[in-house]
Order: sequence, then C-alpha cells, then structure tokens
Amino acid sequence: MLLISVSIGVYHAVKARGQQSNSQFLLGDRQLRAVPVAMSLTASFMSAVTVIGTPAEVYHYGAIFLTFCISYLIVTIVSAEIFLPIFYRLNITSTYEYLGMRFHKTARYIGTSFYIVQTVLYTGIVIYAPALALNQITGFDLWGVLVATGLVCTFYCTLGGLKAVVWTDVFQMGIMISGFLAVIIRGAVIQGGFERIWNISYHGGRLNFWDFDPNPLRRHTFWTIVVGGSFMWTAVYGINQSQVQRYIACKNQCEAKLSLYFNMIGLWITATCAVLTGLTMYSIYYQCDPLTSKQVRALDQLLPYLVMDILRDYPGVPGLFVAAAYSGTLSTVSSSINALAAVTVVDFIKPHATFSEQKLSWITKGLSLLFGVICIGMAALSSLMGGVLQAALTIFGVIGGPLLGFFLLGMIFPCANSIGGISGLAVSFVLTLWVGIGGHVYPPLSDQTRPLPLSIAGCLFNESSDPVTGSPWTTPIPVTELNSRPAIADTWYSISYLYLSPLGTMVAFILGLIISLLTGGRKNKVDEKLLITKKDLLCCFCFTDRSEVKDTKEKLDETADRGKANPSFSHQEPTYSKKQDHILSMTKL
Repeated sequence: MLLISVSIGVYHAVKARGQQSNSQFLLGDRQLRAVPVAMSLTASFMSAVTVIGTPAEVYHYGAIFLTFCISYLIVTIVSAEIFLPIFYRLNITSTYEYLGMRFHKTARYIGTSFYIVQTVLYTGIVIYAPALALNQITGFDLWGVLVATGLVCTFYCTLGGLKAVVWTDVFQMGIMISGFLAVIIRGAVIQGGFERIWNISYHGGRLNFWDFDPNPLRRHTFWTIVVGGSFMWTAVYGINQSQVQRYIACKNQCEAKLSLYFNMIGLWITATCAVLTGLTMYSIYYQCDPLTSKQVRALDQLLPYLVMDILRDYPGVPGLFVAAAYSGTLSTVSSSINALAAVTVVDFIKPHATFSEQKLSWITKGLSLLFGVICIGMAALSSLMGGVLQAALTIFGVIGGPLLGFFLLGMIFPCANSIGGISGLAVSFVLTLWVGIGGHVYPPLSDQTRPLPLSIAGCLFNESSDPVTGSPWTTPIPVTELNSRPAIADTWYSISYLYLSPLGTMVAFILGLIISLLTGGRKNKVDEKLLITKKDLLCCFCFTDRSEVKDTKEKLDETADRGKANPSFSHQEPTYSKKQDHILSMTKL
C-alpha cells in the first residue's frame, strides 16, 4: 500500500516534470473530475480517526453515531449551494483570500493563522492513531512507525502535488473500506450471521439510534449530533482549506457540486461500515470486555486487538487492517500538507513578494516538506489527548466554530466590518478554548457521557477477581470525581464537545454584528459577489462559468489590499460603477 501510494506521487511528478506551475501543483490546473475528488474528500476527513475511533465509540456508547448521516446531508447541501458558489465565482486558491476581499488583509492573516494551528493539531492526531494500532498488532516501535508514516506521506505529497493527493486518496479509500469489510465479514462468520450480531447489540443497548434528550450536557443525543455535528462539519466542508481546495479545483461548478454530493454518499457508506464494525466487535466481546479485563490499555486499541483475535489465522488479513489504518492517515495528512503549503504561499508570500511560477512551485514544495516534519512532531503530543475521535472533533469545534461565524458574518451582512468580525472571532475563540481545555482537565462524569454497560462474566479467568492483582473487581473512580472538582466542571465544562462549534459560531456571528453596527458598519459598501444572494439560496444547481469571474479576483484584491472596502480601516470610499451602485441600492431595499 505504501509503495503504490509513493508510486502515484512519483508518476505525477514525472508526468509534470519541467512544466509544473504553482497552480498545477496546488489545484491540478483546475481540471479535476467529480468522482475522484469526491472519494478524496471522503477519505481525508473520515480517516484513521474513523478507522480506529468510530468502532470503539460504537462499542462503548452505541450506534447513535450513525445519526451523523443526517448531519452529513445538511452539511453537503449548505456547502454545495451556499459556500461553493461564492468561492467558485471569486476564482480563489485559499479560502482565506475571501476574508481579505471582504474585510481587510489583517482578517485574512488571522484566518490563515487559525487554520494552520487547527490543521497541524488535527494532523498530529491522525498520524498518531495508526501508529498506535500498528504498535498494538505487531509490537513495532510506536515512534518509529509514527515517523515512517509521516515521511512516506510527505514524500509523495511534495513530489506530486494535488493530483497525487487526490489519486492516492482514491486508492486509499478502497483500502479503508476493505479493512472494515474484513472485520465485518469474519465477525458474521463467527457469529453465524448478521442476525445474531444485531440481536446481541439490541439486548446490549447498542442500537440507541434515537435519543431526543435536549440536555446540552449529554455527550451524544439526536440534538447534539444533528445540530452540533452540522455546525462542526460545515466548518470542515464549507470553509476548511483542505476540503475547499479540492472541490474548487474541479473543471467546472457542476463537477464541484457533484463532488460534494457524491462525497455525501461516501460518508454514509464509511459511517455505516464503521458502525457495523463496532457492533460486530461488541457481539464478540459482550461477555468479556478486553478493556475492563486489562487486555488493552485504551479504548482506541480495541479494534486492533479484535483484528489480531479473529483474523490472526488468516495470513495477510491483519495486514489489510494495518493498511486501512495507514490509508486513513496518508489521505488526511497529504491533503493537510498540501493545503498548509497553499495557504502559506497564497496568503503570506505572494502578497509581499514577486516570484515566477517556477520559483513559487519550488517554494511550495519546500513548505510541503516543512509542514510534514512539523506534523510529525505534533503527533508526539497527541498521545496526551485521550481518545482520538473526541480529541479530533474537539479541535474542530474550538477553532472551526469561530472561523465559521466569521465567514458567515461577512457573507450575510453587508454592514459587517473588520473591527466587528475580528472582535467576534477573538472572543468566541477564547470562549470555546476555555470550555475545551476545561472539559479536558475535568472530564465529564459518567452520568453525562453515559457509557453503556460492559461485562466480564464470560472471561476464562475468575470472574469475581482481577486477573492481575487477584483482588475483587472494582470500577476505578478518577481522582477528579472524588475531590478538587469545581462546581463549574459539572455544568459549563461538561457541555457536549459537539456544541463547541455552534457556540463559537453564534458568539462570533452575533458579537461581530453588534460591534460592526456600533463602529459604523452601516456605511459599508460591499460588492454583491462577496455576499450570499437570493440566487445562491433559491437557484440550486445554477452554475457559474470561470470566464464570467476571470477578473473578479484581481479587482477585489486591489480593493482589499488598499483597505478601502472597510471604513473601519480607511475613510476613503471605493469607486463603483453605476451598475454596482444600482445593485447596492437594490440590496438595501
């Protein structure tokens, strides 16, 4: 699997040798097709975190995770019909160019910096996850595996650019699904069919698809997943550079929208496979939990343990699972590295220096290599962050939520200005960071997270005693539950991690609007191309040809660089044509 992934990168590097421009390296000359881009989108953010974390989540908390499929539907429609048309007609490379066009270059730099921090943290987690799996299965050195994973990925990403990223993702997506299917099929054979897996899961309380408890402190309910999950994944598919960069690289807007809708189907398939894998694992261990019996040290090691338990007699099949975990990592890390290099070049280097396309291409490749090394270093810290699934999603909530509010503020309200937008972003980030860190230091109690019961009644050792110490079984209570736990820990810090994203979005949005109105935002004049219009909302599958927007980016960049579009930074008013003045008048009416 590693060899084929590297070969794809080498192939695209050789194919484009001597003629690869920076645009080709970052956007594939905007000639990509819907199906490979869709598979790439699915592979990137349903990665090793999904392969390792989701089955363990289902095993411990039940199949309510499948409710995320409703969120994926909402997110796909919003991203395809609202965010995509705006980014597409602006003909941009970095999503944070929008913030410079709409507000001021300072907003662009802040948005890019937030994205870099978020992506480096997330990428560190998805490098760590499969390294943990391989360590559990083979005994290979954890940190050696971690470094090898990062280096292989960095190598082919640096060589081949976005096309290599997309086509390796297509290959790796197939490997991930194959890894899930190997576990599901073998589990069904052991249990004598899916009916027994379903019955055991039902009687064990794992088929808890519908929980309408409105309490925001509950970790997973219908409302936290549908509402909180929709905000969180909109921040990923609507404004996150790693995702947006690929669908705006499609050859036309129709292909770009189709890639998002095909991606939704891919997310449904992947989530279903992950949930079925978790239920299969529960049906095998429902009477002898490996975690309680200390056969594994952490929840994220359950699936690797299962693979070695039920597939050890089938040569090569445990390796298929290892390849699936690796595939998830490589698909995510490669897209992240490519996107990090893109935003750094486009947002920080190009506005201040003039280089030829050839030189920019080499600079971008150098940055890809640098960010690969940084992400490997961050992976070392991921071992301190607890379960990989919740840690990854918490990062998206803390940083992605405020950024989403910032973008929506600019897209919806012409009166929004830079002072209001940046102030709202800063306050909402501090707020979500406070809750996120508090929830990590003081984890919610079990009556809020509500883990489902596990049993060791069927284990071969004495069921009344610990096989290691010989003492009676007890459930250890964390020290934080016994003493020194402040009252705020059971309220504010215990809010569901999925609500961090809507919390950050709403605070940034509302506070930004209020401050904008108080600082002269009503005097703003904003180009209609930067706003969500009635056409965007009511005319689904209306497409914009690239020829219609070829010079939009240059015109808006000039305005943004001078700071004229925002009276909070300059008292000069931009000049507009009569047609634009008419559009602005109609918008006010």
